[in-house]
Amino acid sequence: MRSDLHLTLTTPSCVVVKDLDIVSLRAEDDSGSFGIRPGHADFVTLLGACVVRWRTSDGSIHFCAVDGGVLRVSRGSHITIACRQAIEGESLERLEADVRRARAAQADAERRARVEQTRLHAHAIRQLMRYLRPAKAGQSQGPQERSELPP
Repeated sequence: MRSDLHLTLTTPSCVVVKDLDIVSLRAEDDSGSFGIRPGHADFVTLLGACVVRWRTSDGSIHFCAVDGGVLRVSRGSHITIACRQAIEGESLERLEADVRRARAAQADAERRARVEQTRLHAHAIRQLMRYLRPAKAGQSQGPQERSELPP
C-alpha cells in the first residue's frame, strides 16, 4: 500500500504526530464520520470530541482521542489537526482507559482549584473584615493603630 498522505497533529503544548506518512484517516465532525484518502479535496472542518483513526502503509491502525479541534486538508495530501488535548492509544480499549484516567485527573485538578479558590476568597474576606472592624481596646486595627489614623 502506498502512503500519499502526511499527518500532523498538534496541541498547544506539544506535537503529538509530526509529518507521519499514512494511507487513510477517519474522524468525526458535526455532520458525522468521514474518511480522507489521497487526493481528497482541500477543506477545513471543526472536530468535536472524537477518536481519530489512521492507517499507515504497513497496515497498522493507530488511534488518538481529541477534545475538539480543527482538521485541515491541503494540497490533497497534507492533513493537519490542531486540538486542545490529544491522547494516543495502541488500541481502542487502551485508549478508553487512558482517556478515563486523563478525565479523572482533570476533574481532580479542577476540584482542587475550586477548593483553593474558595480558601483564598475566605482568607481575603477575613482580612477585609479584620481591617474594617472597629478596633477593640488593645488590638491592632491593621498596619497602624486606631489612634494613629487621621481624624
